[in-house]
Amino acid sequence: MSQKVLRRKDGSAGVGLRAVLAAQADSASATPVPIPSPPADAETVKAECDSFTLASFTAADAWELGHLLYARLLPFALRNNKPTIVSIASANGQHVLFQAAVGAGTLPDNDVWVQRKRNAVLRFGASSWFLQCKYAGDERAFRLKFGLGEEAAGQYAIHGGGVPIRVDGVEGIVAVVVVSGLKQHEDHGVIVDVINNNWE
Repeated sequence: MSQKVLRRKDGSAGVGLRAVLAAQADSASATPVPIPSPPADAETVKAECDSFTLASFTAADAWELGHLLYARLLPFALRNNKPTIVSIASANGQHVLFQAAVGAGTLPDNDVWVQRKRNAVLRFGASSWFLQCKYAGDERAFRLKFGLGEEAAGQYAIHGGGVPIRVDGVEGIVAVVVVSGLKQHEDHGVIVDVINNNWE
């Protein structure tokens, strides 16, 4: 079954930035909107929210998506003291297209989690939430399945929050979107929620 190809609902420049400015202006009274929980069954995740196929994904698209995620996450940082990192990188893993700390209090450890989630998505071609669900969070079973030593396995995180982006007509993953800082189902769920609300 092929995935539906999604296009931005509003293709105008600055949609994400306007959302950030609105979230900042409303920061004193903003109540975080609950993040929908993704399914926990691996096959359902694979069918519904493992990855997204977009009509295109340029640096401008990454900028918009990054800002839309920032705007969605800002109330959690300000009202619930839950800062996060949003990071979007091309599939070569070395070219970061967007990265921002949302709220005060993120640590260098968040960056390590971002890299580990990105590594898992790129090596296994699936979201880190799918890997979490497939292995029921059993990192030992995951490590043994792929013949990884403990040190090598430490390069990968099978915790939600890393989502592959594909482009119609392009083989493989073109980018990885990562959120780190919330509970892992929320890290994954917020990416799914923002894409579903802004792409169709």
